[in-house]
Amino acid sequence: MIKAYFGVDIGSISTKGVIVNENNEIIANEYLWTEGDPIGAVKRVLEGLQKQIEGKNVQVVAVGTTGSARKLIGVVLNAQIVKNEITAHAIGTMSRVPDVRTILEIGGQDSKIILLNSGIVTDYAMNTICAAGTGSFLMSQAKRLGLAIEELGELALKAQSPTRIAARCTVFAESDLVHKAQIGHKKEDIVAGICTAVVNNYLNNVGKGKRIQAPIVFQGGVSKNVGVVKAFEKILGHDVYVDEYGHLMGCLGAAILAKNSGKEQVFDFAIQDVAFITKGRECEKCSNNCEIIYVYRNDEVLDVWGNRCERGLAEA
Repeated sequence: MIKAYFGVDIGSISTKGVIVNENNEIIANEYLWTEGDPIGAVKRVLEGLQKQIEGKNVQVVAVGTTGSARKLIGVVLNAQIVKNEITAHAIGTMSRVPDVRTILEIGGQDSKIILLNSGIVTDYAMNTICAAGTGSFLMSQAKRLGLAIEELGELALKAQSPTRIAARCTVFAESDLVHKAQIGHKKEDIVAGICTAVVNNYLNNVGKGKRIQAPIVFQGGVSKNVGVVKAFEKILGHDVYVDEYGHLMGCLGAAILAKNSGKEQVFDFAIQDVAFITKGRECEKCSNNCEIIYVYRNDEVLDVWGNRCERGLAEA
């Protein structure tokens, strides 16, 4: 029997899952869109992972969750470990690049930078409400240009004279893009300009004031865009490493943390057939007016959170 560990990263745009063995090697992985339904997305991830390990004598004995819906999914999966994205991404990345000093991460709506020294996180930052340096911005611009998101990177590499696109804000960038297209800039030059704009926005916001040192690892869904990778290398003046599993570093870290927790319990994949629902209500028992979230398995309350005093714990 191969002892294995399941990690899941539930983001606003995508949900990622991996199963690793005791050597932290990925033996199954799944990546799909969250579509506003984190519980449903995790069930689909489980279905995909189960098919990949079928007949391979693999037994999952610990679960870790990370990402924006980590607490909710941690309850649903009865996870041994629920960790923030900074820790999970750092652990996952170091398992692949032990001497990493800077982690650049750009996802669908979130982006972050993590600085490390001798395997210890020394500083980090996450993006604010601006989306101009994220994957959702790239997706919207690809649609505006009539391109598939997968086409952007290779097209950017064909640019002879990248267009300068305003990068300080999504709205300005979009209006500038339209203007440049209308006055005759080539599509590949515009796409290269968009990639550069994403990098400049990221460095001027998330990376502002940070000392970026090599080795540099770029990860998250946007790391698959070679145009953005090349823009980072040109602006930073360093090679930027993109791992083949760069989009899975968060869930890889969660799986490793679950393994290292020492808490083992055989995981039942049949959980994907169980009905889980969440209900929210505003508690009116004091002036806090807390938003209380209830998580149910069938009719059983699994967990409650959001209350700032004991009066908010009463069932809905």
